[in-house]
Amino acid sequence: MSGHLLPAEPGGARHPLLRALLRTGATFVGLLALYFVIPLSRGFSAGTLGGLVLAFLGVGLLVAWQVRSILQSRHPAVRAVESIALSLPLFLLLFAATYYVLAGSDAHAFTQPLSKVDSLYFVVTVFATVGFGDITPASELARVLVTVQMVGDLILIGLVLRLFLTAVDRGRQRTAQRSGSPPLTPGG
Repeated sequence: MSGHLLPAEPGGARHPLLRALLRTGATFVGLLALYFVIPLSRGFSAGTLGGLVLAFLGVGLLVAWQVRSILQSRHPAVRAVESIALSLPLFLLLFAATYYVLAGSDAHAFTQPLSKVDSLYFVVTVFATVGFGDITPASELARVLVTVQMVGDLILIGLVLRLFLTAVDRGRQRTAQRSGSPPLTPGG
């Protein structure tokens, strides 16, 4: 054992963790910047709802692609962290955008008007189950959307995280089989 966190890449490069951290940071900053610069329609309609459904189907396809990517990665644990760092902010930003659009089209959807910052703050308090009570859903549609977010949060935390962890285990087994060494085990 060389004492390094990750084995060397072909050619002697030992920076897959650093590259992953940089990609993760850039992805997060990019998603956040897009959220703030993309003009969002202030009208909530059937088209908005359809777009939301398509966006979440897209997140589901992204998760499936990420599981495949984790399975094929030389460093599945690092790839899983990157996958979570993409899936989670994207999921939360989709809800923040939805709440922002809803609040713009229905002044009574929430207990106060929502800016993009307020919408992001609200979605994070719901995800973290903090619930300060300063912003609450007031309309039936807002309550339905917040309920969908809460169920989605549980699915994201439970099912998707479990999928990623299973993919990490299988990816490690595959890597070990290729190299002829025993698979890495947690804590070992």
